[in-house]
Parts: sequence; structure tokens; C-alpha cells
Amino acid sequence: MTQATVEQGTKGKTDVVTKVQTAAETVVKGNIDALTTGGHAATAAFQDLAKAYQDLAARNAANLTAAIKALSAVKNPADFFAAQQKLLTDGVQAAVTDSQTIAKLTAAVFQAAFEPVKQQVEALQKTVLNH
Repeated sequence: MTQATVEQGTKGKTDVVTKVQTAAETVVKGNIDALTTGGHAATAAFQDLAKAYQDLAARNAANLTAAIKALSAVKNPADFFAAQQKLLTDGVQAAVTDSQTIAKLTAAVFQAAFEPVKQQVEALQKTVLNH
């Protein structure tokens, strides 16, 4: 084996190692960027969810106060049962609407957190499959 052959073989291996190292650095940077982006997006979505829970708690407290006033203002059993029925109907409708809103916001938190990571994984898969 000649000196030139050894140098050529060493250079080829060095080039491969350099390419692998560069690819690994790119993947790691992409993963860090995806996690950072997902973290920021999830934080914003979580703040929306927390605000929705705060609004819900405030609305429920106001509704409870209004319900107590409405029930205490009735003059006879018939009015009491009518008021109670209306409060129950309104309460169920509000609970369904509120639970749908909370569910959408909760899903948004998870989607915001994981979407950038999912995109990074898909990009990595495409890169690996194309090479």
C-alpha cells in the first residue's frame, strides 16, 4: 500500500465522519428548535386554557349568586319549581358549552406542544429516506 493510497483512504473516512457529524449537529439543532418552538406555543395555549378556567370559575360564582337570589325571591312552590327547572336547564347548557370550550383549548395545548416536534420527525424521516 502506498502513502497516497493510505492518505486517500484516510481522507475518505474523514469526509464521511465530517458528513455524519454535520448531519448529527443539524438533527440536534432541529430537535432543540422544535422543542423550543413547541414549548413557547404550548405556554401560550396553556395561558389561554388557564384564562378559560378563570373565566369559568368567575361565571360559575356569578351564576350561583344569581341562582340563590332567584330561588329566594319566589313566593310559592310552583314558582320555586319553575325557577329550579330553568336554573337546571341553563346550568346543563352552560356546562356542555364550557366543557366543549375547555376540551378544544386542552387539545390546542397538546397540539401546540407537539406539532413542531412532529414536523421535525417528519423532516428527519424524509431526509433519511432520501439519502
